[in-house]
Amino acid sequence: MLRIEKHDQRSFGQVGLDMNLRKNGKASSALQPRHFLDLVDWDSDQILALLKDAAKMKAALARGKVKTVLTGKVLGMLFEKPSLRTRVSFQSAMAHLGGGSIFLTNQEVGMGVRESLPDVARNLSQFCDALVLRTFEHATVTEVARWATVPVINGLSDYCHPCQALGDLLTMSETLGALKGLTVAFVGDGNNVARSLALGCAKLGLTFILCAPGGYTFDKPFLQLFEQFAPTDRLIETSDPKAAVKNADVIYTDVWTSMGQESETAERLKKFQPFQVNEALLARAPKHAKVMHCLPAHRDEEITDAVMESDQSVVFQQAGNRMHIQKALLKWVFGVK
Repeated sequence: MLRIEKHDQRSFGQVGLDMNLRKNGKASSALQPRHFLDLVDWDSDQILALLKDAAKMKAALARGKVKTVLTGKVLGMLFEKPSLRTRVSFQSAMAHLGGGSIFLTNQEVGMGVRESLPDVARNLSQFCDALVLRTFEHATVTEVARWATVPVINGLSDYCHPCQALGDLLTMSETLGALKGLTVAFVGDGNNVARSLALGCAKLGLTFILCAPGGYTFDKPFLQLFEQFAPTDRLIETSDPKAAVKNADVIYTDVWTSMGQESETAERLKKFQPFQVNEALLARAPKHAKVMHCLPAHRDEEITDAVMESDQSVVFQQAGNRMHIQKALLKWVFGVK
C-alpha cells in the first residue's frame, strides 16, 4: 500500500491557504483561490451544506430546471489516468451550469517532462477558470495547486479521492436517511477511496470499518490523522468480513488492484479472495444494508455479478451522484450560490 510519507504533508486540505501565490517566481498578496484537494480541512457543516446543495440541484434537474450560474467559465481537465465517471461527470456538470470544459491528457501536456509543473499551472491559469486533475502521485496535485492562480480540484490521486467520498455520502443520505450513527463496512484495500471515505464518515459521525488482509490496512500516518477528527472507536480495522458486515448499513468494495499496481495483481488476487462481496457475505448483513462500489468493477472478482445486480445495490445511483456533487463543488470553488 502506498504510504503517506511519500507525499507533502501540506498537501492535505487547502494548500493555497498556507502559502503566498507566486507569479513569475515572486510572492503575491492576491486572494487565494479555493482549492479542493482533500476533506481534511472541511468541517461537518461545510460537507452537509454541499450535500444539501447537490440534492437540491438533482431534484431541480429532474424537473427540467437548471441554473446557469457558471456562464463564461472554463474548466480545464488534466488527466494522467483513464476515466469514465470523473471526466463525464465534471464535463456534464459544467454544461448544466452554463460553462465549458477542455480535456487534456498528459500525453499532450507532458507534465514534469515537456514542461515543469509550475509552468503548466501558470499557463493553464491564463486560459481556464478552474482545473481538475486526475493523477498518479498526490504531489502532482499539490504542486499544481501551489502555482495555479485559479482553483484546483483533486479529481483523484494515489492517496485520496475526495470527490468520490462526497458522492458516496450523498448516496447514503438518499438511501438511508440521516447519516450520523450509520456504519460503513469497506471490504477491500485501504486505498485512496477508503481513506477519503473514512475521513468523510468521521466528520459526519459515521463508524467506518476497514476489512482487509494484513498489510493492506491503513498506514500509521493516516490513522494518526484520522484520530484528529473522530474518537478512535469510530474507525475499526479487521480481517474478518463476516464480523465487518454484521451490523453494517453500507457494504462498500473496490477493485483489489488499482491502476499503477498491476505488478501486484497475482499476489493481491490470492490474498483478497476471502474478501469477495458475494451472496453469502451479503446474507450476513442486515436486510436494509446497501451495497456500494466506486467503479469500475471487476465482476466476480471483488464483487459478484449477482450482488452488483441485487436490489440492495445502489452502485449506479452512486455513480450518477458524482455529477450532482461535482456541480455543488464547482459552485463552491467559484464562490457562487
